[in-house]
Amino acid sequence: MKVAVVGATGMVGEVMLKVLAERQLPITELILVASEKSVGKMLSFQGKDYTVVGLETAVGMKPDIALFSAGGQTSLDWAPKFAAAGTTVIDNSSAWRMDPTKKLVVPEINADTLTAADKIIANPNCSTIQLVMVLAPLHRKYGIKRAVVSTYQSVTGTGVKAVQQLENEYAGVVGEMAYKHPIHRNAIPQCDVFEANGYTKEEMKLTNETKKIIGDQSILVTATAVRIPVVGGHSESVNITFNNDFDLAELRALLAETPGVIVQDNNETYEYPMPLSSQHKDEVFVGRIRRDDTLPNSLNLWIVADNLRKGAATNAVQIAEYLVAHGLV
Repeated sequence: MKVAVVGATGMVGEVMLKVLAERQLPITELILVASEKSVGKMLSFQGKDYTVVGLETAVGMKPDIALFSAGGQTSLDWAPKFAAAGTTVIDNSSAWRMDPTKKLVVPEINADTLTAADKIIANPNCSTIQLVMVLAPLHRKYGIKRAVVSTYQSVTGTGVKAVQQLENEYAGVVGEMAYKHPIHRNAIPQCDVFEANGYTKEEMKLTNETKKIIGDQSILVTATAVRIPVVGGHSESVNITFNNDFDLAELRALLAETPGVIVQDNNETYEYPMPLSSQHKDEVFVGRIRRDDTLPNSLNLWIVADNLRKGAATNAVQIAEYLVAHGLV
């Protein structure tokens, strides 16, 4: 099993290597790939040093699987070249997510749609992954009519530059700005660029990707995405209106039985999901589960996950695991 990690020197790439080591994907040859400025750099994986190679070299090495986390344009330019060489690409950028010819996959929900013919597979947006992990089982049981999502997103979702901005501001150091405004002691109601409709690209990802993954275009999803001075993970306040009524205890039990989801919901012991406690974990945590008494068949809940792990690296590796287990690569 020859596996390439494209964007190995980036924040998500580094986490991918950690997840690959932890989950012990049966790798016989590892190829670490990055931009030309990083070619020749040495990286360590499980006690062995590897030399970073360029994209052209990596295509020629014909890996079985290539985990991409190198930005949208790189994916658009190079994923088809890898695919043409017989490699199955699992892409973490937004480049292929809404392409009708490409699968958008969260393994616990729709991995069974994958075939050996799928040579470019899209990894969903980080905030979408944790959302659909909770919405999908609820939709199957009760039918979701509408979901209103408000996100509170970690600076790690922007990258190293944003983490450095937060650290600089915390230390009182003037430095390079990843955002248009200070992030320390602040909340910025803008994740990604604004679209023509007044929503940000991140907000529209939540709307469009959720429908595609769950496989139901009738679900109404509206979102407001906010960046907060947190490093641990993304949080989401979600208000859901179902087509059918629900029993709260049954609903809570359904979520507790969902693979990859952990219910943390005990008001008496102040137990609820938080980004700090979700950091470095692969599960999606849900709590503050309660009826919305202002509307029939409606619910409020709170979802938290580590956006670099289940929101990016872990989900991609899980897709790779599924492909290997089912003989699709």
